[in-house]
Amino acid sequence: MEFEFAAILILLAIVFGLFMAWGIGANDVANAMATSVGSRAITIKQAIIIAAIFEFAGAFLAGGAVTATVRSGMVDAALFTDTPHLLVYGMLASLLAAGCWLLVASYFGWPVSTTHSIIGAIVGFAAIGVGVEFVQWGKVGFIAMSWVVSPVLAGSIAMALFFSVQWLIFNTPDPEKYARRYVPFYIFLVGFVIALVTLLKGLTHVGLDLSTAQSYLLATFFGALSAIIGIAMIRRIEPDPNAERSFSFARVERIFGVLMIFTACAMAFAHGSNDVANAVGPVAAVVSIVTSGGEIDQRALMPLWILILGGVGIVAGLMTYGHKVIATVGSSITELTPSRGFAATLAAAGTVVLASGTGLPISTTHTLVGAVLGVGIARGIAAVNLGVVRSIFLSWIVTLPAGAILSILFFFILRALFGA
Repeated sequence: MEFEFAAILILLAIVFGLFMAWGIGANDVANAMATSVGSRAITIKQAIIIAAIFEFAGAFLAGGAVTATVRSGMVDAALFTDTPHLLVYGMLASLLAAGCWLLVASYFGWPVSTTHSIIGAIVGFAAIGVGVEFVQWGKVGFIAMSWVVSPVLAGSIAMALFFSVQWLIFNTPDPEKYARRYVPFYIFLVGFVIALVTLLKGLTHVGLDLSTAQSYLLATFFGALSAIIGIAMIRRIEPDPNAERSFSFARVERIFGVLMIFTACAMAFAHGSNDVANAVGPVAAVVSIVTSGGEIDQRALMPLWILILGGVGIVAGLMTYGHKVIATVGSSITELTPSRGFAATLAAAGTVVLASGTGLPISTTHTLVGAVLGVGIARGIAAVNLGVVRSIFLSWIVTLPAGAILSILFFFILRALFGA
């Protein structure tokens, strides 16, 4: 079939996709940067620069696998063979609905899940707008399970990293000496994990097709390079007698501050690789269906310009509105120092890139909050602000139905405008 309003539909997909990506930048990227800013390892301005570079790189280089899940995994696209225009309206409605909810949440400083927003929206339009049988409930259940598994996994990894830091560095006769010895190893770990998962996932869409052995070799190189840069930065740390008078571990925490710069880069890359799918997955579906005259091809390649569109939108959202959520999330769950923030951020980044590698669109928000909670619980439950945690959990519960209700509303409006 030919789409009567093909150019308008593609234009709407681009505009709504940019709006959704902007919302991700304004809300979710703030979560990715919050531990670094909250632990005072970096300033908000530095966080924005780091995120702008690494969010875009993650979206562009490693954003392909999750995108396939979001654009074709939520609903059974095969059932739309005779009515592809309904799938187009549904994807457009989902983008607009999720974008609107993220705008509201960012305005109030609520750290909500963009993944929840878009998945709730897609399931909502499919179940009410076309029919319950159009939803792939098995896949939705698999993804919903990841929302529980990812914070628990990230929290467990964060606790393990926190205890390793205590054992190797803080509980020694000379913490500064051991920090200088072991922090470069942690930096190596950050560079190695992020590089390895990205390379193993495959970069064929940018013309790189490496074997497993080559991937491990390159990841080791990136890890070593990160460690060398880290060592050079640590050596430049000067004594600060005033800080050290008020806090005995001040110099050790400054060494961890160097590490936090690397984990901030890793988290931004991991977030860009996973969450760009929330914005560009539906865009890719609309463009593919409209340009092919209604043919639904779930194996259609992700055009690079759509990944770039998502990356640009995310960076714009962070730069214009991200400071609100960064400021509120950075220090509200538990008090973070660079050493604690490192444990939370590396655990969250590791969990997110693992999920990206398997094509599972987990919630970065859930993962990071789980990791920060893990660090807080490791210090004792009194170290966690349970009131803040309760309000964050409530905003998560509201997100799914909010996305679904808005999506159903926009779906019927679009169907009335363009014809059923």
